Amino acid sequence: MDSKKKSSTEAEGSKERGLVHVWQAGSCSVTPERLPGWGGKTVLQAALGVRHGVLLTEDGEVYSFGTLPWKSESAEICPSSPLLESALVGHHVTTVATGSFHSGAVTESGVVYMWGENGAGQCAIANQQYVPEPSPVSISDSETSPVLAVRILQLACGEEHTLALSLSREIWAWGTGCQLGLITTTFPVTKPQKVEHLAGRVVLQVACGAFHSLALVQCLPPQDMKPVPERCNHCSQLLITMTDKEDHVIISDSHCCPLGVTLSESQAEKHGSTAASPHPETLDGQGEVFENTAVEAELNVGSGQTTSGSAISAQQNIVGTAEVSSARTAPSYPDTQAVTAYLQKLSEHPGREKHERGEKPPQVQPLAEEAGPDLHSPPTTSTSALNSLVVSCASAVGVRVAATYEAGALSLKKVMNFYSTAPCETGAPSGSASTGPESLKDLREEQVKQESLQGKKSSSLMDIREEESEGGSRRLSLPGLLSQVSPRLLRKAARVKTRTVVLTPTYSGEADALLPSLRTEVWTWGKGKEGQLGHGDVLPRLQPLCVKCLDGKEVIHLEAGGSHSLALTAKSQVYSWGSNTFGQLGHSEFPTTVPRLSKLGYISRVTAGKDSYIALVDKNIMGYIASLHELATTERRFYSKLSEIKSQILRPLLSLENLGTVTTVQLLQEVASRFSKLCYLIGQHGASLSSYLQGMKEARSLVIMKHSSLFLDSYTEYCTSVSNFLVMGGFQLLAKPAIDFLNKNQELLQDLSEVSDKNTQLMEILSTLFFLPIRRLHNYAKVLLKLATCFEVTSPEYQKLQDSSACYESLALHLGKKRKEAEYTLSFWKTFPGKMTDSLRKPERRLLCESSNRALSLQHAGRFSVNWFILFNDALVHAQFSTHHVFPLATLWAEPLSEEAGSVNGLKITTPEEQFTLVSSTPQEKTKWLRAISQAVDQALRGTSDFPLYGGGSSVQRQEPPISRSAKYTFYKDTRLKDATYDGRWLSGKPHGRGVLKWPDGKMYSGMFRNGLEDGYGEYRIPNKALNKEDHYVGHWKEGKMCGQGVYSYASGEVFEGCFQDNMRHGHGLLRSGKLTSSSPSMFIGQWVMDKKAGYGVFDDITRGEKYMGMWQDDVCQGNGVVVTQFGLYYEGNFHLNKMTGNGVLLSEDDTIYEGEFSDDWTLSGKGMLTMPNGDYIEGYFSGEWGSGIKITGTYFKPSLYESDKDKPKAFRKLGNLAVAADDKWRAVFDECWRQLGCESPGQGDVWKAWDNIAVALTTNRRQHRDSPEILSRSQTQTLESLEYIPQHVGAFSVEKYDDIKKYLIKACDTPLHPLGRLVETLVAVYRMTYVGVGANRRLLQEAVKEIKSYLKRIFQLVRFLFPELPEEGSTIPLSAPLPSGRRSFCTGKSDSRSESPEPGYVVTSSSLLLPVLLPRLYPPLFMLYALDNDREEDVYWECVLRLNKQPDVALLGFLGVQRKFWPATLSTLGESKKVLPTTKDACFASAIECLQQISTTFTPSDKLKVIQQTFEEISQSVLASLQEDFLWSMDDLFPVFLYVVLRARIRNLGSEVHLIEDLMDPYLQHGEQGIMFTTLKACYFQIQREKLN
Repeated sequence: MDSKKKSSTEAEGSKERGLVHVWQAGSCSVTPERLPGWGGKTVLQAALGVRHGVLLTEDGEVYSFGTLPWKSESAEICPSSPLLESALVGHHVTTVATGSFHSGAVTESGVVYMWGENGAGQCAIANQQYVPEPSPVSISDSETSPVLAVRILQLACGEEHTLALSLSREIWAWGTGCQLGLITTTFPVTKPQKVEHLAGRVVLQVACGAFHSLALVQCLPPQDMKPVPERCNHCSQLLITMTDKEDHVIISDSHCCPLGVTLSESQAEKHGSTAASPHPETLDGQGEVFENTAVEAELNVGSGQTTSGSAISAQQNIVGTAEVSSARTAPSYPDTQAVTAYLQKLSEHPGREKHERGEKPPQVQPLAEEAGPDLHSPPTTSTSALNSLVVSCASAVGVRVAATYEAGALSLKKVMNFYSTAPCETGAPSGSASTGPESLKDLREEQVKQESLQGKKSSSLMDIREEESEGGSRRLSLPGLLSQVSPRLLRKAARVKTRTVVLTPTYSGEADALLPSLRTEVWTWGKGKEGQLGHGDVLPRLQPLCVKCLDGKEVIHLEAGGSHSLALTAKSQVYSWGSNTFGQLGHSEFPTTVPRLSKLGYISRVTAGKDSYIALVDKNIMGYIASLHELATTERRFYSKLSEIKSQILRPLLSLENLGTVTTVQLLQEVASRFSKLCYLIGQHGASLSSYLQGMKEARSLVIMKHSSLFLDSYTEYCTSVSNFLVMGGFQLLAKPAIDFLNKNQELLQDLSEVSDKNTQLMEILSTLFFLPIRRLHNYAKVLLKLATCFEVTSPEYQKLQDSSACYESLALHLGKKRKEAEYTLSFWKTFPGKMTDSLRKPERRLLCESSNRALSLQHAGRFSVNWFILFNDALVHAQFSTHHVFPLATLWAEPLSEEAGSVNGLKITTPEEQFTLVSSTPQEKTKWLRAISQAVDQALRGTSDFPLYGGGSSVQRQEPPISRSAKYTFYKDTRLKDATYDGRWLSGKPHGRGVLKWPDGKMYSGMFRNGLEDGYGEYRIPNKALNKEDHYVGHWKEGKMCGQGVYSYASGEVFEGCFQDNMRHGHGLLRSGKLTSSSPSMFIGQWVMDKKAGYGVFDDITRGEKYMGMWQDDVCQGNGVVVTQFGLYYEGNFHLNKMTGNGVLLSEDDTIYEGEFSDDWTLSGKGMLTMPNGDYIEGYFSGEWGSGIKITGTYFKPSLYESDKDKPKAFRKLGNLAVAADDKWRAVFDECWRQLGCESPGQGDVWKAWDNIAVALTTNRRQHRDSPEILSRSQTQTLESLEYIPQHVGAFSVEKYDDIKKYLIKACDTPLHPLGRLVETLVAVYRMTYVGVGANRRLLQEAVKEIKSYLKRIFQLVRFLFPELPEEGSTIPLSAPLPSGRRSFCTGKSDSRSESPEPGYVVTSSSLLLPVLLPRLYPPLFMLYALDNDREEDVYWECVLRLNKQPDVALLGFLGVQRKFWPATLSTLGESKKVLPTTKDACFASAIECLQQISTTFTPSDKLKVIQQTFEEISQSVLASLQEDFLWSMDDLFPVFLYVVLRARIRNLGSEVHLIEDLMDPYLQHGEQGIMFTTLKACYFQIQREKLN
């Protein structure tokens, strides 16, 4: 079909190209004739009808010739020269097609044009007999929304129908007849319709005969396999039937579904010679004919009695048996004479070497008449169905048969293959068909392609593909079979079957994507009167049906004549079937008609007409085309050869018995599967070259160049597997079991392996044969070089072709070297002592050198010791007498010893657990061994990548292997690591870098190593067999021990997060206990010393609802501490051995206080004082548990009623004295931070060293995070990068530098990777742990505030250490530039200064520097404590606020005593001025109110003070706007206005806000402007509580 040529206008003669030759197949002369009247245009494609033809030129024009009755003008009906179809000019046609009397063309844009006879609607135009000019056909897919036009790729025309293949690989049909494959009975079909039967399948090509259609379809991938149905999808009859006769049982699967078969047509007309099923022809480049043998190597049996299968008519199951002794004595069929004559002709044909080898010629059976007996191909039953039948009929047949079936039904079928000699493989199958959808997606197991044709019948039983080349009877007549084959043979055959490996190539998806698939099926439908459908009968088919006998034949192209069909396979065989009246099939009357065509030269495409052919011939420019054709021809020939080796040698070898050890069999199977894969690739390549030769023929798109890695990899894999087989002595082991087979086929072997010497040993011939494919690489290199010479030396094509050629050549040489290495290794094993051979011999292992010549000895070895060193490509073996030790090369370091070391020719060998010195006899030996070991180690480290790099040239050999490397090793004597396996980085014999260490008992460490020990960040797992869980540690290590930060999850459910030292918990840490760690029963956070709690810590006992905050020692509470409970009890005092002992203070929720001695938890014992909430108190001796009755001996005091009740009891004033001092809390946390900075104790250390430590910590943490799943965001990465820069400070300290420090601290505290950030994060965690939950007790407020102040003081110390130029607390930094004046001061007329200190400038305080960083993180728990503490007074305040806010603005202003002049008269809302009415509410001073409400959204006291200041300014602005004149506030004027703003702002927790500011604001601000404003707010708060509304 479509085939483009390079344009040329050279003279006629030997250099002609693009010429058209036509000839009649049945005429006496088969000499092609030039097409009359054709000019010099280059023809790309030609198509023939019955009496006309169409030519497509390379510029996209279409010419018609012959008889054209549809043309309107008489001159055009029989033109003398080809006629240009003017309607198509300008459309650039890409492909053309002709039917018997109509034509079609497809343009570049995928539009179809049709013209010619249209009586049957074949031109897709309704009610028009003729279409004189090409008319476009509208093809649209109505299933899509919106409806899309379908683009067409290829067209095929019959007599009354047309098929189009779309871009999406679907078939569209129009015209008349069953050959359309449409589900319709209304003809003609003039609107193109989709052939739904093949929807979802990938159709590669379509072809049309006069009244039949063919499609080449890609096989379904294996995962689409469906289970085999038991019943026919249409008529619901059983697909497999069982007939129980008196003396035997017949199992038959010859179900015939009547669907779609017109019974009246089933009586076939008698034709002289009709092949009802495809028949093979092999085309070789030289024009020789090889008939593929029908009986394969397994069936080499002399003539004997055989069961020839059942004879089944089209409608009835008439069972009969025919016994034949040979093909010549077959029963007399209607056409026996014709067949016999043909067979005679075949046998006399010269060049039939196969007859001399005792193989039978293929049989051509005539079409069976309705009741005539048939020879059948093997059964297509499924194993499961067959087995179930056998089980059900076991009783009828008897135990003997059932036993035969033990190995499964497949064994029986295999037996039939082995022992039946009926030449039935190409016999005509029985007439039956089903067009059910199940025949679409059946099991398409990929098989090694069958070399001989099996005429399998197309039944509704899916395409269950048998094992390769199975012959045999369709009917399984059990006793009949057993009478001819002994049970012993049956069992033997069954054994063979179980071990035989099917040579299924492992298709690489990559190759299938790049090259044409060979896994194809042929589907046919339409009228089958002449047998042209290939289903083995003459019945028509309404819908596509798969031609079973072409399965696995690798069909790559289809053609159809009027009533015959042709299929071209990848092996260049042509299968033909259908009418043979004129010898169109080339294998009955004129067996050599087809091959003769090759004498024309380089034929790019053959096209079939009704009974004539057309051929297009290529021209050879500079040998370029010749080289390409040479490549294609040799590739196809090479594929045929590989296929022959596969079927004639490999498959029989695999089916032999006793092939040796399991390893050998596996290796042979690996060789076979790699061979199969290579063979398939070559087949695909051959097919792609065929289509390539019809394309542009651009050098750059040549597959072996464009996708060279596919070929290089396949050849390399294959060579490796053959070498491995050779090394393991595979060929020697094969000698015994295969000797008979090889002797029988010696000539075939010599022929295939191209060994001419008759005396060569069989095993050598076999070895040569196995290595034969490697030679092909030289041919590729040669052809590519030839092609390169056709280009300019400077052109890119030349360079690419040269490079590819070098690539193939270097691989060929490399694989040759590999073969020599394998042979050298094999000869070594033959001489090596047997015991060691078994343990050391491995398929991949190759010998490099060995010291049997005493050239190498062990230093300091005993006089009589024998040390033999053998260097393999993966290990160095040290053999001594009967023992040997293997040192893997990946973990072996070799270095020459210097002369000073006392050994002139010494080599120092280091392995993970051994170190020894080898002494060589001469310096040359030393150099040789050192080089060999170094290269071998280097090779072992590279893995299999010693193959030359694609792109020419071999890889550069390093002088010596790297000292640091990745490898795997199992320790065998180290006490700590015995039997452990390490996989990771090494340095000079020790694990160093990232790696994984696994012990046999399940322990595992994964992380960093240094000098053989765990060091750095790592993960460790220890199984706990008792709990069936594991301990799991993730964190830092030092010198093999846990050291530094880490998280340890215990199998018991406890989790510890914190610091470790020497495998013990040491430093600050958090321990969560309990089953569910998220809500665990207890939690401890604090200091640990040597695995025990010691120092300050907080213990939250969630089950008891108590929290202890105090000192610990040896895992118990010891010293001062505080306990709070969920019921509001508060205790502070002494603890001893976990118990409250000694002096303490106990407060209950209702403010009852006990101050005195305790003896146990909550147990009063001794002297004390109990104070009631109303101030009454008792002094005396107390004993008993709090809450359950206390015995008191003492005095009751009632304080004077006239004393002020505001004075709190003394105990309240003392609260906190017995708690742990704030500065003593969390010492471990701060110590850890100092340690990270390189200081042993706070403030003692070198500041530059501290900065270096910070940079190192950031960098290592960044690396660690890069490897961990938590990927840092871009902003975090930028923050880290800026933090790695160390701030430089030179000169006087200024405000700018102070701001820089502030910015640095904000960044540092934002990332836990910075030591300061980690400190802040830990402090926040411990603070929340302390004051959240049970710890949210109002009594703890003062402790919480003290703790924050302590944090500030201690962090400030750290900051001053890092920034020594930062002044101490309370110092003033002078301003570098005067502040801009202009903003009026509030209470005075002077300009405002930013600082309230006597001289202008910044005051350095820890709170101003650090609170902005710290307080936002600690705010929630702290503010909660304030809210709890001020709960009562805030309730009073809030009640007043709600009450007062019910009044409108004017009334409230009047009530609060605001002077009338300050009352706003008008309000501006959205630009409009509105008057203030008595009813107006929430409108006056709105901006100031809104401003004050922001106090709740800020965190730090300084921010809150700024909000207050801004509120005052907003009030001033409002008043100024209404007064229209300058004025000064007095407090008497200001207070009522501010009080109004505070009320209207409705701040819920104002008391908490006020107290928080009061506690944490900078002391120096108290007397400044902000201080006065804050005092005003505080006054408002207390005033509101006392307001009484009349």
